[in-house]
Amino acid sequence: MSDAGDGKRTTDASRDEVTPDEAPIDAERGTGRGIPPDWTIRRIVRTMVPLLAALSVLQMVSGTVLETYEEALLENPALLILVPVQIGTAGNLASIMCSRLSTGIHLGTFELSPSNPAVRANVGAVFALAATVFSAVGVAAWGLGRLLGGSLGLADVLTVSLLSGMALAVLVVVMSLLAVQASYRIGLNPDDTTIPIVTNLCDVGGVLILFAVVAVVL
Repeated sequence: MSDAGDGKRTTDASRDEVTPDEAPIDAERGTGRGIPPDWTIRRIVRTMVPLLAALSVLQMVSGTVLETYEEALLENPALLILVPVQIGTAGNLASIMCSRLSTGIHLGTFELSPSNPAVRANVGAVFALAATVFSAVGVAAWGLGRLLGGSLGLADVLTVSLLSGMALAVLVVVMSLLAVQASYRIGLNPDDTTIPIVTNLCDVGGVLILFAVVAVVL
């Protein structure tokens, strides 16, 4: 009889257990079902409008910097081709890096430490992608540059593309790690802030790095 009674009580208790999907929403932490406070329209707008305004000013600076190299770009079509591709590729790498690090924060696996295997894997992936993509970009830019009447050799264009691309990869890694960590520390959602910050910094840094390498190599 006692075994039967215990079994019945156990069955009743298991029926009373609340599954994760049925868990009540914690209004402060945003757990359970529903929209977390960080994802409300008011919070997103209040956070993103000042940030996007500041980044728009940064984009203007990037355009001004690029204009100073107009003569060199017109003389070398391969370099003119490299500029948007280098910047765009760096932005893509930054988006990948920031997204993966932000996911790590939400999963509770992110730790800004060289011993963290997830961080090491993401950093290694960025450098591997950069080496592969910027090599292909260099060859393509050289070929198109020759069709447009450029005189730069394949070795020169490939060297510029690879060196500037790997330097940009370093910038992507450092800025992504710092942006994700800073957003988390000051209580901002890294999904909202990190990608626009890092990609805009790569726009400015990409132009400066590219022409710094051009000045050294050519």
